[in-house]
Amino acid sequence: MDRRCFILLASTWVMGPQVVAAATREIWSAAETADALAQNRISLIDVRSRPEWVETGVAKAAWPISMHEPVFEQRLFAARDFSGEKPIALICATGGRSGRLLSALKRADYTGFIDVSEGMLGSRRGPGWIARGLPTTDLSMALTHLPASLR
Repeated sequence: MDRRCFILLASTWVMGPQVVAAATREIWSAAETADALAQNRISLIDVRSRPEWVETGVAKAAWPISMHEPVFEQRLFAARDFSGEKPIALICATGGRSGRLLSALKRADYTGFIDVSEGMLGSRRGPGWIARGLPTTDLSMALTHLPASLR
């Protein structure tokens, strides 16, 4: 049995099928993401820009790590390490950037990432985090709760 199969089987035994399903299904709704985040089954990264975070707020418990900043790649993989076995969901405004980022990660053979394709503002896949009335926080609070290793 190769290492990947072993880890998948071991994670099913230790953490249950929900986490394994999360790691294999790549597109989630904002509601599914909020539920999993509240249950601490995933981590969430908001990849939008700082002005976007200021304008709309950040999903509560999300890590604001902008893909528009020069150290994004290092911070993304630090978040992946910090998250441990939990998958990382990616959210942007309307699902375009998070979808492209997920595609790039897949092409590079990285797994364990999820696209919240309706985004914060909504898309053809759904109304979005904000329109669904899911919890948000302001940028200063989100930055306060960002783990030190991800700053």
